[in-house]
Amino acid sequence: MKYYSTNKNAPIASLEEAVVKGLAEDKGLFMPETIKLLPQSFYDNIENMSFQEIALQVADAFFGEDIPKDVLKHIVNETLNFDIPLVHVNDNIYSLELFHGPTLAFKDVGGRFMARLLGYFITKEGKNDVNVLVATSGDTGSAVANGFLDVEGINVYVLYPKGKVSEIQEKQFTTLGRNITAIEVDGTFDDCQSLVKSAFMDKELNEKLLLTSANSINVARFLPQAFYYFYAYAQLKKMGKANEVVICVPSGNFGNITAGLFAKKMGLPIKRFIAANNKNDIFYQYLQTGVYTPKSSIATIANAMDVGDPSNFARVIDLYNRSHEAITHDISGTTYSNEQIAETVKNTFTKTGYLLDPHGACGYRALQENLHPQENGIFLETAHPAKFLETIENIIEEKIEIPQKLREFMKGEKQSIDLSKDFNDFKSFLLSL
Repeated sequence: MKYYSTNKNAPIASLEEAVVKGLAEDKGLFMPETIKLLPQSFYDNIENMSFQEIALQVADAFFGEDIPKDVLKHIVNETLNFDIPLVHVNDNIYSLELFHGPTLAFKDVGGRFMARLLGYFITKEGKNDVNVLVATSGDTGSAVANGFLDVEGINVYVLYPKGKVSEIQEKQFTTLGRNITAIEVDGTFDDCQSLVKSAFMDKELNEKLLLTSANSINVARFLPQAFYYFYAYAQLKKMGKANEVVICVPSGNFGNITAGLFAKKMGLPIKRFIAANNKNDIFYQYLQTGVYTPKSSIATIANAMDVGDPSNFARVIDLYNRSHEAITHDISGTTYSNEQIAETVKNTFTKTGYLLDPHGACGYRALQENLHPQENGIFLETAHPAKFLETIENIIEEKIEIPQKLREFMKGEKQSIDLSKDFNDFKSFLLSL
């Protein structure tokens, strides 16, 4: 499979080049040249397949031309050694719980898959000292850091906005040490993302260091996220509820919903998608007006969605040939304030006993307000509520239990490097390595 740049001004790349480079030379994002339709027989039998069996068939469509089947099977089985259950919440609405992995967030899937795929390429080519740069607004940092922990030949640098991630999220990537370095940036997530992108475009840095990204700009991070859309559908089909399926995705950098759109292009019978935003409503405004206007991000209680210029917007418009009409046919949007998010968490917990995290709350509320009676809705519950402990406890006015996995992270001592948002400071740091 060959990969082209969304900016259409860079050489066509192999999978290995796309994964190792992360970003195309013209600053565009890599896209596969073809999206393969999966056979009808796959969908006819999907409810009888395991998560790993489903994922392997999807992975083969993306990566099978470039990775030996036994290696790909090993990567998939190692990545997906936890369940992603579909849980009924209320009426015809279901939660896809993506928080049962090692760091209790959906990014465990993409982060772990990418770590193993990059590790395969590095071993194959005999490379060492690969530097992975990743910007995080919360969960990406922990998923990527834990996915790459102790992978030989790879050093990970996690950039995160000072004071803008929860304590538990911060502890998950600042306490690891070894080949993981946390960099606390005096700025926003967008500033962190800008530093990473600028590093890839800097000629001097790239001559001296082998750099790649583990954000959803990397095809090995976002494409595997398509796996769980197929598995969600399979579980719904097993319940006899797979007609008129609507999936709502809490959206920040738009890698997750982009993976879902790829699944739809591969033939997954999804009727439509809803992109749920917090007050960072750039995509919502684009849906209303057809005009994309990036702006500075706003801090909210759904912090992983605090993105003012979503990187994967470039992939969405490329996927739909820049047609606003085609995009709005498949995707609608919502936007919610902190007050509305908190109200949804509290009301849902009181009425159903189901505890949402702030991001899942946006997804659940969007379905409550936009689902038609004949439709079956799935929202993505992207992280365990305990990762936002203080926020959730203040909302529901009750103590919640912290899972053992998170308690272990909390015992560690924070280690981080302070940096300004000035690129020259970041460049100097990288050149000093």
